[in-house]
Amino acid sequence: MSDDLDPIPPERAVEMHLEKIKEDLAEWTQTTHRSELRPFVEWCREEGAIDNMNELAGRDLYEYRIWRREGGYSKSKVDELAKKTLHSNLSTLRSFLKFCGQIEAVPPDLYEKVPLVKLTRDDEVSDSYLAPERASDIVEYLSRYEYASRDHVVWALIWHTGARLGAVRALDLRDLELDGNQPSISFVHRPETGTPLKNDARSERVNRISQRVAQILQDYIDGPRKETVDDHGRTPLVTTDAGRVAAGTIRKAFYRWTRPCFIGKECPHDEDPETCKFATFRHVSECPSARSPHDARKARVTKYRNDGVPRGVVSDQLNASEDVLDKHYDRASEREKADRRWRIIQQ
Repeated sequence: MSDDLDPIPPERAVEMHLEKIKEDLAEWTQTTHRSELRPFVEWCREEGAIDNMNELAGRDLYEYRIWRREGGYSKSKVDELAKKTLHSNLSTLRSFLKFCGQIEAVPPDLYEKVPLVKLTRDDEVSDSYLAPERASDIVEYLSRYEYASRDHVVWALIWHTGARLGAVRALDLRDLELDGNQPSISFVHRPETGTPLKNDARSERVNRISQRVAQILQDYIDGPRKETVDDHGRTPLVTTDAGRVAAGTIRKAFYRWTRPCFIGKECPHDEDPETCKFATFRHVSECPSARSPHDARKARVTKYRNDGVPRGVVSDQLNASEDVLDKHYDRASEREKADRRWRIIQQ
């Protein structure tokens, strides 16, 4: 350990790093750093026996990489962490250690010794996928049997606008224009009152919605929506008894309804819904068929593109660059893409 280093516990170093990035990075990125550094602090405490950042060396970083790769700290108890997730964790650790070098907690070049994971193009694309026809079936089921319920509303918003979870949670009643022939929704970045959008003000946009979707929203507002005003004097659109809907509640709504048995479909995993543990509220996210709101957003992109909607229009609608759409969202098969090109050629 160098005499030039100042002792500091890992927990305190992480706190200082998080304070520093508040000046430079979007709130969404701050949340990611906070989440992805928790495993490192846990490893220092339980595995590495490191209570002073000055003690950290290159060999420790390699051991941490192995521990994390093999599912250390993983809440889902996976045997091996996905390469993309591991790469993200190690990249965040590298950024943190670069800061630690600046405050003389570790050698200034230690961050360069973080053993990053090399990703192929296939590794960079998530395997989690919801087929557009499955999403359409779920929305249709909700429209028929759960009309204007909270779950119906969050599904309708994400499916029909391609919005991110955080954008749906951020909506207030004042963001809706439901009357007239051109109803719309405005997505607004309000970090000072607790609802930032992923790309800050760049995520702000107005999306037109159909009169059918506008009617669903209005019937929810007039019906099951819980009247509430949050601590900032705002009236959220999607609510629970506790106030503005939590992100976890929205995720649960997608995990729950993407299980085939929940809409009367046969279980593809040969489970009996009466005895299957994934049919219980506590374990819904563990069902192999369960999918996240982000998967529904990806399905929306694929549906738009299969329907011949130009890439630029999809990009504007979902607030994502065309390159990002192609790389991370559009999950059409090669045959579907060939069909698209053929339709354009025939026009």
